[in-house]
Amino acid sequence: MADSWSAGPPAVMTTTFRPDPTQPTITAYVTWMRSATTQLALYPGYEGPGSTPLNRGPEMVPQSAWPNLLAAFNSGFYESDASAGFYTHGTLYFPMVNGLATVVSYTDGTVDIVDWQGGPTPGPDILMARQNLPLLVDAGAATAAAAVPSQWGVTLGGVPAVWRTGLGVDAKGNLLYVAASDQTAAGLAQILIDVGAVRGMQLDINPEWPIFVTYGGAGAVSPTLFVPNPNQIPNRFLYSSTKDFFALFQRLPGDLDQPW
Repeated sequence: MADSWSAGPPAVMTTTFRPDPTQPTITAYVTWMRSATTQLALYPGYEGPGSTPLNRGPEMVPQSAWPNLLAAFNSGFYESDASAGFYTHGTLYFPMVNGLATVVSYTDGTVDIVDWQGGPTPGPDILMARQNLPLLVDAGAATAAAAVPSQWGVTLGGVPAVWRTGLGVDAKGNLLYVAASDQTAAGLAQILIDVGAVRGMQLDINPEWPIFVTYGGAGAVSPTLFVPNPNQIPNRFLYSSTKDFFALFQRLPGDLDQPW
């Protein structure tokens, strides 16, 4: 349990496992996030998701929100690498694209990962939407696209198996973040399935980008890298970030607008 300091039932729980018994050196890092008591937020970075004249906001977790910050983790590709929709804080930075995997936060407090079919503009019931490639997992099974390496991004050195991260939703609507080295898209899909995802999407890939940070107490104290990565530092999202990222907060009564 990564949020033992917060009130109420556990909201962030982490674990590891060996996804392939034939490769015992590979570890999968898994985080379960309770959607009923948390709020997922999306923040642009100063370079990602892509070039835009629109206000990028704080480009970090604003200090006013640190008391309720539970976790923060990497998002998806740069817009220049894969065109996709990006909507947060009432601003459509890039239009939504039908047929892409999309993590969505709704005004009723629920979250989901869906195959987007809602057209270029999110409806009034949506607080946040971030797209990245097609669905990797659907109905608890790998999609056909998972077996096509060319659909899942340019890998460092051109090798098919690299660090990959993904986000899934379980049958009860809770979120699942996963990360592992030496994974193809199909391998990442299987990890998501193994931990209970009914739908899932790939996030960022390659060694530089995987990051999942937990905090040791209210006020963003004692940040810790759950996913070990020498390219990242624990306080990465407490100052201006290069790329966009997700942050998870304790849900407060009343307005669900994300801290900004």
